[in-house]
Amino acid sequence: MKLGFKALTTASVLALALTACGEQATDTAASEKAEPLKPLRVGVISGAEEQVTEVAVKVAKEQYNLDVELVAFSDYVTPNVALSDGSLDINAFQHQPYLDKQIADRGYELVPVGKTFVYPIAAYSKEIKSLDELENGAKVAVPNDPTNLGRTLLLLEQQGLIEVDADAGLAATPLDITANPKDLKIIELEAPQLPRSLEDVTFAVINTTYASQIDLLPNRDSLFVEDKDSPYTNLIVARKDNQDDERIQDFVKAFQSKEVYEAALELFKGGVVKGW
Repeated sequence: MKLGFKALTTASVLALALTACGEQATDTAASEKAEPLKPLRVGVISGAEEQVTEVAVKVAKEQYNLDVELVAFSDYVTPNVALSDGSLDINAFQHQPYLDKQIADRGYELVPVGKTFVYPIAAYSKEIKSLDELENGAKVAVPNDPTNLGRTLLLLEQQGLIEVDADAGLAATPLDITANPKDLKIIELEAPQLPRSLEDVTFAVINTTYASQIDLLPNRDSLFVEDKDSPYTNLIVARKDNQDDERIQDFVKAFQSKEVYEAALELFKGGVVKGW
């Protein structure tokens, strides 16, 4: 009987110990589960695009209780590097042709998860008021990043200024120019440098993001502007391994809201087209 009682007592103690451990493990798991998620890190281009996205951040918090941290960049290359290496959760700055080129060149595992706006490119000048004043040998500054370069050359072709090899398509470079009746001097520059180049060239073709930083608007100040039906809609982009994250889906919905659209129209003075 004593042996049986001792065995029973030992079993009871062991059961209590296991229960306590189980409760402790449950408490620990619950504590870990209760830890708040880190803010969703979103890469954007500094300036007006960043300001538009700040409205999306506010909507995300108010409507989806989602905390978002914006990370601003001044170039078009680094945001995809940061997204690919995990420093960002998503970015919002590029259109599909540019993303396709980046993936082909760098092997990124990136995918679009939503659309934002078309920010049309346009030509601006401090020397001339219309193309009727354009002289032979004029200097023309264009963006040098691969997709926007081809995009710009095709825009120049639409204005009858040059002809481009049809086989080159969106990947066109100055080497693909097959006719240049005015002998235009095409000068390739980094996109952020284009506004400053207006002092030295006849005209420059500038993305709305950078043009707006010096108070130039496509519908008010340009010599000519990309058609509003352009396929170059900017995207919200994620990695393949996080594209189904519910927080990302909520942010896309926050961005594609009436509040964000109205903010973009105001900030870009109507120089945007809703892409969704």
